[in-house]
Amino acid sequence: MWQRGELVAREDCDVAPAVVEVADSWLVEEGAVRGLDLHRERFLTSIPRSRARDLDLEAFWEAAIASIPRHGAWFPRVELREQLGTPQLLFRLREAPALQRSLVLTTHTGRDPRTAPTVKGPDLASMVRLRTEAQRRGADEAVIVTDDGCIVEGSTTSIAWWEGGTLAVVDRTLPRIPSTTERTVVALATAMGIPVEERRVRPEELDGREVWALNALHGIRIVTAWQGGPASTAEEPGRLSRWRLRMDALRRPLPEVGGDTAA
Repeated sequence: MWQRGELVAREDCDVAPAVVEVADSWLVEEGAVRGLDLHRERFLTSIPRSRARDLDLEAFWEAAIASIPRHGAWFPRVELREQLGTPQLLFRLREAPALQRSLVLTTHTGRDPRTAPTVKGPDLASMVRLRTEAQRRGADEAVIVTDDGCIVEGSTTSIAWWEGGTLAVVDRTLPRIPSTTERTVVALATAMGIPVEERRVRPEELDGREVWALNALHGIRIVTAWQGGPASTAEEPGRLSRWRLRMDALRRPLPEVGGDTAA
């Protein structure tokens, strides 16, 4: 926890409920990370100004980055939360789980559980519950849809797909988390001259398409099956491997902050 200008290790459990207001996380492997500036931007700009002016956000961020080990695989998380009416900044150093190349999706058929659909943090617990329910049904991830059945986002992913040589992403006017990984994929596609379009589609309309699920942990994963969605999905030979290599090539060493780094 950030206290009096430094990160102090916690040795106790919460004795009162805490509400996460903003959170962000990213993958670090052997001291290298992709899109750290995008995560920093998303975290800092998601914090309301009324909160930010009373918090030493820049110093907290630098301390968090300096606390990440430069060896091993990690999935750290920064948080702004409120407990007993008091704002708190937390840094969680978590080991990275096993990474995946593919996944199975399922369409969420209940109500949309999100309360703050454009901010990462307040709905983390709800999204974990959605993913857990999906896993009980033999899938890896649940996909939220609009009232008329159009794809919005996965419980921890952004959804993209291929229409021939065009990369398609979900219409950004639909309220959803601004995915840093989607931004990176779209920027790569644009730099390569690949058309990118925003679409509103229902899951079943993606029959025979190559569908990707994007997030900061796994990068790009290909969808191999979709419960309540397209009857079948496709995979162009070699495309996923090429794009995963391109994403890996964007990884950069963590910045040296304040002259000290974690061992």
